[in-house]
Amino acid sequence: MNRDWEDRVTAAWASFDDYADDEAADFRAVIDALVAELPHDSPLGPFERACAWDSTGHSDRAVPLYREALERGLTGYRGRRAKIQLSSSLRNIGQPEEGVKLLTPELDAPSDELDDAVRATLALCLSSLGRDREGLSLVLGALAPHLPRYQRSMANYARALLEPGD
Repeated sequence: MNRDWEDRVTAAWASFDDYADDEAADFRAVIDALVAELPHDSPLGPFERACAWDSTGHSDRAVPLYREALERGLTGYRGRRAKIQLSSSLRNIGQPEEGVKLLTPELDAPSDELDDAVRATLALCLSSLGRDREGLSLVLGALAPHLPRYQRSMANYARALLEPGD
């Protein structure tokens, strides 16, 4: 889409916190109006609508829209965001195993600023499945590079959590 549309979407999301809880439908209407400007088959439409439903507390309404966006070919940064957010929503509606299946391949995807979000969301999905040690390992591994000291120790502890016999 063009820069003007992108800027208006960014502005809409920047104003999200200005809406009270009882104004969630008003915010979704703003997003719906922007989506109406897109070509019918654009993957951005269902993605932005999914984000709006998700952000206003309706993971159940967001899941099919995230799936539609990905099926329509949403890739790149937004595609990765859609996978993270879909996985989180799936966890919220009681389907964390599907979130694990969706995010696990993202651990091997080209690195970007969403790496830690992938690991954090995957850790939550794993925890929902009772796989807390795996989740903790992911979180410690993601945290380690950001620490001012103890990076090597924390990375080693993260790996040790997954070693057999521990």
